[in-house]
Amino acid sequence: MAEREARAVPVARPPIALSAFLKLAGAARTGGEAKAMCAAGRVRVNGRPEPRRGRSLVPGDHVEVDGVRLRVEHADEGGRP
Repeated sequence: MAEREARAVPVARPPIALSAFLKLAGAARTGGEAKAMCAAGRVRVNGRPEPRRGRSLVPGDHVEVDGVRLRVEHADEGGRP
């Protein structure tokens, strides 16, 4: 089975905390939900389980949540303000 492409999520001012990124990407509605997702082992960063919701992410990092692949991208990279 082919690996799915990660969806780029533009971040205006990296680095960004994992919980904020999960909210920005629409994977979590609140910081509490993001914390619970991390604690439950549902979140991976660059292929490794990540229990810390405060983990700093930078452009190029890959986040996977419940099988959905996301990529941190600097907002300027995509030609967006």
